[in-house]
Amino acid sequence: MNVEGKHYRTIWLNEPHLKTARIINQLTLPYKFDFMDLCTLDDAVKAIKDMYVRGAGLIGAAAAYGMYLAALEAGDHSFNDDIISAADALKKTRPTASNLAWAADRMSALLLNHSGTIGQKREAARLEAQAVADEDADSCRRIGLHGLEIIKRISSKKNGGAVNILTHCNAGWLAFVDYGSALSPVYAAFDQGIDVHVWVDETRPRNQGASLTAWELSMHGVKHDLIADNAGGHLMQHGMVDIVITGADRVTRNADAANKIGTYLKALAAKENGVPFYIALPSSTFDFKMRNGVKEIPIEERDSSEVRYIEGLTREGKIEKVRICPEATAARNWGFDVTPAKFITGLISERGICAADEKGILSLYPEFL
Repeated sequence: MNVEGKHYRTIWLNEPHLKTARIINQLTLPYKFDFMDLCTLDDAVKAIKDMYVRGAGLIGAAAAYGMYLAALEAGDHSFNDDIISAADALKKTRPTASNLAWAADRMSALLLNHSGTIGQKREAARLEAQAVADEDADSCRRIGLHGLEIIKRISSKKNGGAVNILTHCNAGWLAFVDYGSALSPVYAAFDQGIDVHVWVDETRPRNQGASLTAWELSMHGVKHDLIADNAGGHLMQHGMVDIVITGADRVTRNADAANKIGTYLKALAAKENGVPFYIALPSSTFDFKMRNGVKEIPIEERDSSEVRYIEGLTREGKIEKVRICPEATAARNWGFDVTPAKFITGLISERGICAADEKGILSLYPEFL
């Protein structure tokens, strides 16, 4: 993705020594475009847990690079034990997204089964972490090309009129290594000259839509409007939404999808109003071991302060938090909800578009039959 004319990924290894990973610090956006260096496993754990990086694909890539950093730190005689411990620490940071555990397990399997020297294992870890990142970016690029065909059809039906797309949370390039999932088709359509407009949910309580999605779209020049989270149903009732596309943090083999809290309500409104509702995801987001998302997907509950306080830029140019409820009021903060497959029109993955059911998924991923 380009920022003021320069291409960036969300995570990469620092040249020339390649022993630290650099990330875009998402906690300072949209007020400041800044970077952080991850020098140790603990740095990677903190970056994921405290949401300096977030989004399914990116936390998977961050976990892969975290495992590489762990390999650099691991002792010669305790290497395997240190790798097992590192994978466990990373997987405990964010329980809902499957990409994180997938990446940590992929890295640990490589390192624990590698028969070379410690130096060779460390180099193998570097190459594998880079492969995880490269695959994530390429998968998202291909998601964009497949989703583009859906947007093209809507544009044709509207005789070239603006295609109004509603999205929830941030599933753009900031949530992955590059391109994004839900926003990748939007960027692909925009780049081909299709008139697209995005309704951006603010996405309380952390406001990833307002702070991240809106910033991304601004950088790319895509028309968009920020809306309150509860406005989506109203827009659908009045024919102002042509399609809903969101990302996902975990999708079961029968297509139940966990995504940012509030996604389920958007799916209900879309179903009621005949608006197509698509989930965009790379294959690393699938969890083929699960069949019932509502019962089986672990839902992260975050600190209640995220609900009780809101952060913003003051007139004096300072980023500050303010409390929005009575001091004695308690709060609960579930980070995700699950949209049952029956409310999902289809899935857009790097392998194509399929129906939101087990048969549809397995038509693209027959190796999991």
